[in-house]
Formats: sequence, C-alpha cells, structure tokens
Amino acid sequence: MTAPAPRLVIAAGGTGGHMFPAQALAEVMIARGWRVTLSTDSRGARYTQGFPAAVRIEEVRSATFARGGLLAKLAVPFQIMAGVLATRRAFRRDPPRVVAGFGGYPSIPALVAAWSMGLPRLIHEQNGVLGRVNEALARRVDRVACGTWPTAMPPGIEGLHIGNPVREAVAAEAGAPYAAPGDGPLNVVMIGGSQGARILSDVVPEALAGLDPSLKARLQVAHQARPEDEARVETFYRSQGITAEVAPFFHDVPARFASAQLVICRAGASTIADLTVIGRPAILIPLASALRDEQTANATGLSQCGGAIMIPESQLDADLLTSHSAEILSDPARARAMAQAAHAIGRPDAATQLADLVEELAKGQQA
Repeated sequence: MTAPAPRLVIAAGGTGGHMFPAQALAEVMIARGWRVTLSTDSRGARYTQGFPAAVRIEEVRSATFARGGLLAKLAVPFQIMAGVLATRRAFRRDPPRVVAGFGGYPSIPALVAAWSMGLPRLIHEQNGVLGRVNEALARRVDRVACGTWPTAMPPGIEGLHIGNPVREAVAAEAGAPYAAPGDGPLNVVMIGGSQGARILSDVVPEALAGLDPSLKARLQVAHQARPEDEARVETFYRSQGITAEVAPFFHDVPARFASAQLVICRAGASTIADLTVIGRPAILIPLASALRDEQTANATGLSQCGGAIMIPESQLDADLLTSHSAEILSDPARARAMAQAAHAIGRPDAATQLADLVEELAKGQQA
C-alpha cells in the first residue's frame, strides 16, 4: 500500500497580509507533491479564493482579546482551548509532518497543538516587528522565518531572513519591464489594504486632481476604497474628469502593479513584497494605527534604497501628495531609477526558500 503524501498544515489569520504568503507557500508545496491543509477562521476563509483547489480548508475555533465586551473577553481562553483540543484530535487522525504559522490569532490552535504533540513547527513573520501571536509563540517553534529585514526579535530568538513569499500571479510578473511615464496614459494604482483606507480615499483623489492639467488629463486610476466610500470617491474622480475604476477589492493587483507608472499604498508586508518583486515606484503611507508601527518598519528599507517615498500618515495632506506624485510622473528617469531600486531588493524566491525550510524540518523529524 502506497504511503500518503506528506501533509503540511498552514495556520494563518484573517487578513491578506497573513493569507497571501500562506497561499504562496501552499502553491509551492503542492507542486512538490505535498498535501496542504489551511487552518484558519471565518475571516481568513474569505481570502481563500486564490488558493489551489487541492488545499483543504479547515475553519477552527479561536478568539482574540482585541474584540468584544467583557463577556467575550472572558470566553477567549475557553474558545482557544476548544480549538486546540479539536486540532489535536485532527492531528492524531492525520499527523502533519510540519505546521507553519503565519500570524493572527486563528493560527494559535494549530501551533499550540503541534507544540503540545512535539510536531515540527515554524512561524513566518511578514513585518519588521513580530506580531503579538508570533511573539508569544516564537520560543515554542523550531524556526522563525522573517519576511522583512531586519526584524525586531525578542531576546534570545534568532530569525532567518527569507523574504515574504509572493503568489504565483505576482511571481509571473517578476521584473516585468517598466514603462516609465511618457506622453501616453499614466496608470496610478491606489491600494489601501484591509484597514485604514478611508484617509487615503479622502486625500488621494484630491491630490491627483491637483496635478498639472497635462498630467491629470492622462491619468488612469485604479482606486481601492471601502464599500461605504466607493460612491463618493467615484463621483469625485468623475467631477474632475479623471478616468478611474473604484472598487473595494481588486483580484488582479499583480497585473495592475505591472502596468502602473506609480503605486500609492499602505506599507503592508505583502504589498512591499509585491512592489519589490515586480519593481515599481511607490509612495508609501504607513498605517498610523498599527499597534507596533510595523508598517513604518516595512517601508523603511524600500524608502532608504530609493524605491519609494514614505509619507508618515501624520504628515499626509493633498498638497504634499500632489508634489511627490508630480515628481515621479513628470520625471521618467527618476521613475525608472525608483523601479530599478525597488526590484533590486525583491526576493522572488522567498516561497521556494520557505518550502525548503519546511522540508528540512520534515527530514529532521524522520532522522
């Protein structure tokens, strides 16, 4: 009887920042003949459309102290423990060779279950600062892989710089030729991330409307806005004569980045990874409400190498954003240099390196 293929359990929370690199690892491991299970919650399940069909999705019980009232917070430990016990039962039925966590509270049950059963386990931290869950579990895993370098680590914990895995759709655009701003259309992509897009919907349209008419007339904008902001943003662009597509979510972000002359965005780790693998000039506006200011840490390397301009949210206004946008869109040489600088620090092989680490841990278990 043929032995079943080895199984990897990927545990990830409910934001694109956790789920996109998890998807990238799943794609590589399936190509290598592994079975892959994604352990997440109902929020994370919303980001699974792009996962390979072969990935088994398991929703687990977990909880966070960051939401709800007193009763909800009192119930958190019991919900997490219920998730851990259910996961242990599932692991006994079909033991994974490795468990890989990508952060977020839904990753807790699988990682704690793996730790309690002595199964090989790793975490991957996307940001330049460990998230709360990854920080709590860093001493209970065999490896801590880092997407942003340097990553601030707890004392005594050593991180391995791998980079942030990118999805196949992003890898397919790696190093795509950059069309510097010229006399033709000027494609500007505005991505606000899963949090905090409202201020960008307030400022970005006004900033683009303030460009010189020779630039403004050629704009073709793709603007991600919250559903409640979508209509007003679309109306404003139309009133300014700016061609714009406004939507709460774009499923083809890699292709849009590849065709962009300029990207205006938050500084989420996955967004930075996509920008550097493809190689596009950007204006980064780190999320001010991020608990550990991780988006500033993410943006620092790209801005220091010359691939992006970073504007702290506290300094963001339409005039400043207009000025920086004009500097890039009216200077082809500078825009091209920024694209090259961004691409130079990209790590398109991050998913492969992380997959190698998974297989290394699996072999260590067999030894």
